[in-house]
Amino acid sequence: MSYPKACLILLVVSSTAALAQVSHPEQVQIAPPLVRAIDPPAPDATVADLEHQADQLREGKLYPDALDYYHAALSKKPNDARLLNKIGITDLMMQHYKEARKSFEHSIRCDHEFADAYNNLGVILYESKKYGAAIKEYERAIAKDNDSASFYSNLGAAYFSKREFEPAVAAYQHALEIDPDVFVRSSRSGVQAQLPSPEDRARYDYTVAKLYAKMGLSDQSLEYLKKAMEDGYKDLKNVYKDVEFVQLRKNPRFTELMASNTPVVAN
Repeated sequence: MSYPKACLILLVVSSTAALAQVSHPEQVQIAPPLVRAIDPPAPDATVADLEHQADQLREGKLYPDALDYYHAALSKKPNDARLLNKIGITDLMMQHYKEARKSFEHSIRCDHEFADAYNNLGVILYESKKYGAAIKEYERAIAKDNDSASFYSNLGAAYFSKREFEPAVAAYQHALEIDPDVFVRSSRSGVQAQLPSPEDRARYDYTVAKLYAKMGLSDQSLEYLKKAMEDGYKDLKNVYKDVEFVQLRKNPRFTELMASNTPVVAN
């Protein structure tokens, strides 16, 4: 059966187009813009209501919507240090560090006694690996409020990242004395210690294990001791000499852990 020349050309073109579609199965298609499900802030809403709604949205990780509500509250109560701090935290959660820093600095200018803003500015500096500057902000926060475990934990992380281990341990110990669960919370959310090498990470784990052991918190100490082993801590034999582990060494779980020969994770 014969086909006119024009039909043959059409068949070839159609076949080529079909092959082109088959050979590119992972094409990217731009989705339409997401429609926000949250109603915009009501013009007659009170500052307290707007702030409460913003807090709920931030807790639900609906950060852009939360910012809308915080800014609506701020428009009704300009230069409020607490609102500015919350705006900074929300931007920080979205890794908008430049905007977050401006909000924290604005918050400090509005209330020089507001410790949280100093601490959070320190977090921004820490994220930028400006550890010395971060330490200064954490110390300013502590000078305003010395009962916050988070401030001391952040201070310890900054010192640890500078490899200044003695002040790091002192800060961590103070944090644990205020709140023994401070590391549990910081491991689930917030900024983590920026440790430049696997060796430093392992040393951090061992240091925290030692602090927990000193406080008699066996479960937490064993957890971090296991992490130190997994991260390849080179001086693990010190666990049999360090006085902080005297009581822990009597624990059968300690003996079991040491005998487990936990494989070292390759880095």
